[in-house]
Amino acid sequence: MRDAFKRQIIDLLNQHRIMTIATNRHDGWPQATVVGYANDGLIVYCLISSDSQKFSNIKRDPRVSLAIANDYPQPLQIKGLSIAANAVEVTDQGERDHVAEILLKRYPEYKVMPRPDPAAVPTIRLTPAVVSVLDYSKGFGHTDLVKVTDADLAEFVEARKHHWASFHAA
Repeated sequence: MRDAFKRQIIDLLNQHRIMTIATNRHDGWPQATVVGYANDGLIVYCLISSDSQKFSNIKRDPRVSLAIANDYPQPLQIKGLSIAANAVEVTDQGERDHVAEILLKRYPEYKVMPRPDPAAVPTIRLTPAVVSVLDYSKGFGHTDLVKVTDADLAEFVEARKHHWASFHAA
């Protein structure tokens, strides 16, 4: 991936706090839900209830789609992301602690709430595979399709190894 696309994707991820996540239901129908998120570079994290349909869907099929954008007043102002990602429950305590930290930076109003039990509200890591970068300022409907490679993610995975004492690369 070109550095310009990586920077644009990370900038757009950093500008927002909510996304729509679409999962695959057992009957084949997609299910889309709005959730809060935080990101660490290209890696996106969210918390979801372990008894939700969304969690059940992810456990059965980790392929998800994410949509992130604002409601812009003019069509040619639209900028956003559509992301094909793989979802996995975070079980490493060091990574969960890091995610709690970045979520509280994104959502400081949550500091007054107790930290949820990971068994009831698991942390989900969403690793992008393909990103559609929408930028209608370049023309109505303009989208750049960007494949995310292991090399693109390597800097974030390497940072995890050094940042989270208990993290082990998967």
